[in-house]
Amino acid sequence: MADEQDFAAMTGYRTFAFDDHPTYLQQIDDLLKTLAAQGLHTSVTLFDPEEFGEFCTAAGLDPDRPETRARFTAHTAARGVCVPYTGQRVDALVPVLINEAVRQATWDCATLLLTDLGNCAECGEDIGREAFERSSHLLVGLLKGAGTGIHHLVCSVPADEEQLLAVLHAETGDDAAPELQDDEGAEFVTVLAAGIALGSPGGVVLRTSREGEPDRVHGWRLDHGGLAALTAAEVFNAYCTDAETGEPVAPEPGVDYCAGYPITDISGGPGH
Repeated sequence: MADEQDFAAMTGYRTFAFDDHPTYLQQIDDLLKTLAAQGLHTSVTLFDPEEFGEFCTAAGLDPDRPETRARFTAHTAARGVCVPYTGQRVDALVPVLINEAVRQATWDCATLLLTDLGNCAECGEDIGREAFERSSHLLVGLLKGAGTGIHHLVCSVPADEEQLLAVLHAETGDDAAPELQDDEGAEFVTVLAAGIALGSPGGVVLRTSREGEPDRVHGWRLDHGGLAALTAAEVFNAYCTDAETGEPVAPEPGVDYCAGYPITDISGGPGH
């Protein structure tokens, strides 16, 4: 239980032995160290009290029993997000675990949005599949246009009740195709596809680092199923404005804010 609210929800159970969240986290830290010292490979997952209650109701189990909590933990570990324990302190492990859970929830939400769109009434094409294919092609165009270097891409898409956000890291050498993690690539493409299919006003920012050069930042906005390049001034304004307050933020030293470059669309023609 990573936060105090979830922890507090469990303190109502008689058999839950903790009443202080910091002490609980310290006990978790000690337990992980003990398991590691025994040579055991351990993974950590988030325990959600609300999901626990639903699990107990559906299975007809008494929630106020240690064996029920153990059974739910095993169920969650098999089906949910897990992070391997490699000796890191629990205060360093928790943010990683939360980040992985948020990534998975974002991916699930974007996938569900695409699935629920169904087929186009005019042409009969699967709207979600078509958007996914276009999104995949746009990602290839983004990385191809970025050239060599270490690339950090962020795709932001407003949905009904939340902001979908996907982050992708890739590295392109002089004579090699971009190297990226499969799960990050799939998440990025899915979120971008959701924005395309929904006609969302979302966008993409790409930052490239090369040794001995200033970092370069490019930006695009979603527009009619493609990516329309932002001007250098628009990229600067987007990067140097606090997203929550709208107040200006000082530009980073050693960063060039650049216009987006043209992206090829799914048909192979020029992008917007």
